[in-house]
Amino acid sequence: MPDPRASRFIPGDGAMILRPATPADAGAVADIDLAARVAALPTVRWAHPPAEVRAWIAGVLLPRGGVWVAEDGGAPLGYMALHEDWVEQLYVRPGAWRRGVGAALLRHAMARRPEGLRLWCFQVNAPARAFYVAHGFAALCHTDGAANEEREPDILYAWPVTAWQATPAPPGLAPAAAP
Repeated sequence: MPDPRASRFIPGDGAMILRPATPADAGAVADIDLAARVAALPTVRWAHPPAEVRAWIAGVLLPRGGVWVAEDGGAPLGYMALHEDWVEQLYVRPGAWRRGVGAALLRHAMARRPEGLRLWCFQVNAPARAFYVAHGFAALCHTDGAANEEREPDILYAWPVTAWQATPAPPGLAPAAAP
């Protein structure tokens, strides 16, 4: 029986659904995460080897909940981890890029948290940055990466920006410059 919490989106052929992740998704979620990072972030230093990423996904991320899988015909295409008002991860299998998978996951997060969302994105990831801006997110501040495990400069984004305009940048973070 289909999961009643699953959402149906029609990016192309109408077969894609979003559903809560289960422990059985750990391998597929890890495969998507690792493949997307290799393809999208070839210059970013890995903070953890693949085996540790897989163990963290299976032992921490999925048990905590808030992870949604996008699948088409039973094949996982992408996933998103939503924790409170944070989109903590949003990765799509490289072969499924630009097919509406990421947009469906992000719209799902926006529908679940209409009061606002925040996320971090590496500065070097220009396609992801453009994706978030195209979906109404705005940069709040830039960092030098000293606070993240990869030590990679990043950007804090928020949607809708009005929800976060009164919130000052955390100490030591530079406010975002106008594009």
